Amino acid sequence: MAYNLKEVMATKPSRFTAGHRMCAGCGAPPVARMILRALKPEDHAVIANATGCMEVSTFIYPYTAWTDSFIHTAFECAGATLAGAEAAYNAMKKQGKLPTEGDTKFIAFGGDGGTYDIGLQSLSGAMERGHDMVYVCYDNGAYMNTGIQRSSATPRFADTTTSPAGSVIPGKMQVRKDLTKVMVGHHIPYVAQTLGYMNFADIYQKAEKAIYTKGAAFLNVMAPCPRGWGYATEDLMQINKLAVETCYWPLYEVVDGVYHISYKPKNKLPVEEFLKPQKRFKHMFKPGNEWMIEEFQKEVDARWQELLDLEEITNKQSEQ
Repeated sequence: MAYNLKEVMATKPSRFTAGHRMCAGCGAPPVARMILRALKPEDHAVIANATGCMEVSTFIYPYTAWTDSFIHTAFECAGATLAGAEAAYNAMKKQGKLPTEGDTKFIAFGGDGGTYDIGLQSLSGAMERGHDMVYVCYDNGAYMNTGIQRSSATPRFADTTTSPAGSVIPGKMQVRKDLTKVMVGHHIPYVAQTLGYMNFADIYQKAEKAIYTKGAAFLNVMAPCPRGWGYATEDLMQINKLAVETCYWPLYEVVDGVYHISYKPKNKLPVEEFLKPQKRFKHMFKPGNEWMIEEFQKEVDARWQELLDLEEITNKQSEQ
């Protein structure tokens, strides 16, 4: 798509408006704003939002931060709710009950609790059936809305209210689920991992691809939480940057099964640079706990190398 990216991003109106009640320094509002900004001005959107921080803070009746159609759905069924709306839209259009000009796009938002865990079955079903929709997971790494309980997106050793770091158990003991690759396993046309960093170009372009790719698409977007992660509100973009530069959160997309890494750091930083500013990992820097940082680094390195290998292998296969 040929256009001046900066000009387009700057001039498009925001479909996610000011006045919501998300926390200062939260990573989720920039995610919603940039993804919806990727819509063409003439297109309408139907938004399904699973219960969570974003839902309770952006749609407090009779007030809303959404300018498009909005459906609040339960924790576990954002995928099913939106799939049903998309199917009904197609049926009504075929019957001549809806106008043919313009287009309606279907976008679901859910946190990691409502996506990695509680909503995985309805998400998987919607993706497997191939509904023409985009599911966006804003991944803040725990059940932040209900009290910072651990989820399967919570990284190993993180301190949460249900995996407290103490003298016996050093935080969450299990490694983080790789939901992006789980979605790749559904063999859908477009899957991507991104966040609000690098002048927002990466998230905007991937959102545009996801929205205008025919069929099911999935975006996994890291959305830091100042309360749950324990960083200063003004440090949001620095946290995002460190997640990318340490390869804790690689930026990549998978188009029809072929991996493309969007950004490869020239000087990959040690993961402790990402961990250090966050209170949820402060126990890892106490004397005697160096092994936790070493284990965390091994996991990050292994996943990054796996991603590099997948890019090389799938690109070679696509050329054959």
